Amino acid sequence: MTSLLARDLCVDRGGRTIVKNISFDLRAGEALVALGRNGAGKSTLLRAIAGFLPLSGGRLSHTGAEAEIPLPELSHYVGHADGLKSALTAAENLAFWARMLARSDETPSPSSALQRVGLKRLADFPVAYLSAGQKRRVALARLFMAPRPLWILDEPATALDIASQQVLAEAFAEHRAAGGMILAATHAPLGLVDAATLDLGSAPADLGGNA
Repeated sequence: MTSLLARDLCVDRGGRTIVKNISFDLRAGEALVALGRNGAGKSTLLRAIAGFLPLSGGRLSHTGAEAEIPLPELSHYVGHADGLKSALTAAENLAFWARMLARSDETPSPSSALQRVGLKRLADFPVAYLSAGQKRRVALARLFMAPRPLWILDEPATALDIASQQVLAEAFAEHRAAGGMILAATHAPLGLVDAATLDLGSAPADLGGNA
């Protein structure tokens, strides 16, 4: 099973060091929640680990049977933006992401993924007509379209009602029971039992927003 090792990670943006000397281990079945004020670097850290931003220092590696596969290909990333095309239906969006993310021809149907998030009846609705919470649930349904050991989630519970938060918590538990890992940034409880925390502290001086 895959394990993630981070040592002294640093990330610069706009000439400033936003993330500095962050180290942690994340092993199969574990969850790690990044905490900190707005601008402390939570989103920046997650995006760097997902491969969207370069590291300016430190080392990020993974071990296990899939150690030769690049980490981004072993990860699901769900960020602040839902990553959906408004003109496409919920099912069409998931079919697109399945083609992008799957590493084999065996992928669940969009209908089954939408059923897991309680949106099967809206499979043929254009995303433009969905509420913010429904769009978030479609975005999270991508997690079920292709098996990947590492889920990287930035405020995943945004716009979700209580019932949807419970569905998400159950999905987390199932993923971890199968040996999966979760790295999340959040301001709200996620139902991640026994999750470790990574405190990024306050924002760097004169820097605000979603860093």
